[in-house]
Amino acid sequence: MTASPKYWVMIPAAGTGARMQTELPKQYLKIRGKCILEYVLERFCTHPKIEAVVVALAENDPYWKDLTMATHDKIICTTGGTERCHSVLNGLKTLSTYAAPDDWVLVHDAARPCLHSSDIDHLLDELDDHPVGGLLALPVRDTIKRSDADDLVSETVNREGLWHALTPQMFRLGSLQRAITTALSEKLLVTDEAQAMERLGNKPVLVQGRPDNIKITHHSDLALAELFLSQQEAS
Repeated sequence: MTASPKYWVMIPAAGTGARMQTELPKQYLKIRGKCILEYVLERFCTHPKIEAVVVALAENDPYWKDLTMATHDKIICTTGGTERCHSVLNGLKTLSTYAAPDDWVLVHDAARPCLHSSDIDHLLDELDDHPVGGLLALPVRDTIKRSDADDLVSETVNREGLWHALTPQMFRLGSLQRAITTALSEKLLVTDEAQAMERLGNKPVLVQGRPDNIKITHHSDLALAELFLSQQEAS
């Protein structure tokens, strides 16, 4: 491994946000006058340890050029894919022309605008010397129910040891690229980077993050994100 691996970021931002049922992809919806994706990019582009940020965009994306952050000197653009994992792999391939295989890459959702800089620092500090890497996550606090096909409770799941996976997820560039390539070759659409790494026998570290690092999925999330962003700005 390199003596001092660098830190890079990959943002898959080619999604349409179909569940939001809006004309704009959700990463371009605005909160407090700024696009969700701009909040995400600012978090990383202003961090002193981040070398650059690769953003995977939909082909012929008409919205990107209007973002203030689009011309930032830390940003590298590439074309995304059909699913999130395709976009991530495309981004990693692009990044491999700039970064070393043992450099760290942090993959973060384009629709998580409330990521706090302290969580980035915490993740980097916890995983700096780890051979595999890991991810931000939150221990499950609520009682968990499993349903049947009719949405009736089939069992109550023991929540001990269960965590909500968040992002960023941080792994070595070469290892992550190999893990996702292997999963796709086996026709498995992994839903996050940790899953791809786990399939090759790795055990990522769960690093507890802040609960305000929410993902925008439904309209109600916009108001909650606005509240969290206001609180962060005030503090």
